[in-house]
Amino acid sequence: MGITVNIHEAKTHLSRLLERVAAGEHVVISKAGKPVADLVPHQPRPVRFGGMKGQVHYDDSAFAEPDPDIQRMFYGDDAPSR
Repeated sequence: MGITVNIHEAKTHLSRLLERVAAGEHVVISKAGKPVADLVPHQPRPVRFGGMKGQVHYDDSAFAEPDPDIQRMFYGDDAPSR
């Protein structure tokens, strides 16, 4: 399990609390006795490339000519005309 601290304690002792969290402990921060946040060890998420493979379809015409409206959004009225 872990410990529960109020917001004032959390602000005052944040470094100490983070050390405990880094060691695997769970810290609950409460306001007026009600839990409002949990400090838990960071869990990095793996990056997965190609997650939508086979679900998105397009043809080469999507990249043929830039859309004039999008060009104006990026370059203003001075957008190169084609």
